[in-house]
Amino acid sequence: MASYLEFEKPIETIRNDIDAAKARGDEAAIEILEKDLEKEVKKVFGSLNDYQKLQLARHPDRPYTLDYVRLLMSDAQEIHGDRMYRDDPAILCYLGWIDGQRTLLIGEQKGRGTKHKLHRNFGMPHPEGYRKALRAAKMAEKFNIPILMLIDTPGAYPGIGAEERGQSEAIARNLFEFSDLRVPIVSIVIGEGGSGGALAIGVGDKLAMMRYSVFAVISPEGCSAILWNDPTKVEQATKALKITPESLKEHGLIDDIIDEPLIGAHRDKESASKAVKEYYLNTIKSLREMSKEDLIQKRYEKLVSIGAFKES
Repeated sequence: MASYLEFEKPIETIRNDIDAAKARGDEAAIEILEKDLEKEVKKVFGSLNDYQKLQLARHPDRPYTLDYVRLLMSDAQEIHGDRMYRDDPAILCYLGWIDGQRTLLIGEQKGRGTKHKLHRNFGMPHPEGYRKALRAAKMAEKFNIPILMLIDTPGAYPGIGAEERGQSEAIARNLFEFSDLRVPIVSIVIGEGGSGGALAIGVGDKLAMMRYSVFAVISPEGCSAILWNDPTKVEQATKALKITPESLKEHGLIDDIIDEPLIGAHRDKESASKAVKEYYLNTIKSLREMSKEDLIQKRYEKLVSIGAFKES
C-alpha cells in the first residue's frame, strides 16, 4: 500500500474516492474527482516548506537506485566487490545501456522492508563500498564509458569497523580520484544527500538534484542536537541549513534542478526516471563535445570555485 505523509492526506482522501468511484463504474464522479485531485496536488505541492521537502526526499515509496536501474538500463550487469575486503550492498555498480548510450551507473541503495534495509545498511556505505565504486569507475575510464552517479544516503556508516578499515581515507581517495577521471561524470541527488557519504560519489562534471531532494553537510536531526540539544527543532534546523535544490543552486553549489513530477517521484516513478534519463543523455552529449583535457580543466575549475570569494 502507498504511504502518505501528513500533508498528503487530502490527496489520499480524493484518491480513495476515485478508487471507490471506479469500483462503482461511476464515470461522471471519476471525471469530477480527477479534476479535484489535480487542483489539490497543485495546492499542496505548490507551497511546500523545506521540512516537507525533506520528508519527501526520505519518502519510503521514493524510487531508489535499483528502481532507476530497472527503469533506465538495458542489458545491465552488476559489478561486485572492491577486491580488497568484500562487496558492500549499500553501493550498487551496474554496467549497461541507457537509450543506446553505454553507461556505468553507480548509486547508493537504502532498501525496502526490514530485511532489505538491514542488508543494504539503510544506504550507509562502508569504505569497501566507496572502493568498489572507484574500482568500477577506473574500469569505465579504461573503456571510455561515461558515468552516472545516483546519490541517496543519510551518510557514510560511522561504525567501528568502517573506521578501522579507513572510512575517511576511502572518501578522500574518491574525491581525489574522481576529480581526475578522463570520462564524463554526471551526479544526481535522487533523494537524501548526506555529508561525506554523498560527496564520495558526488564529484563530477555536473551535479544536479531532483526537485524534492536534499543535500546537507549534516542531517537536520544532528544539527538540532548539536546546536540546541533539542530534537523538536528539526524543522528549524532544516530551514537554517539551506539544503533544498533552490537554495543550493542559488549559492552555486549545484548545477541544475531536475523537474520530477509535481506530485513527486514516489507517485510517478516512470516520469521521474524519464526526467533523469533526459537530463543525463543531454548532459553527456554536451560533455562529449569537449576534449578530455578541457573536461578535466573545467571540472577542476568547478571544484575549486566552491566556497571561493573575493575581498572588495
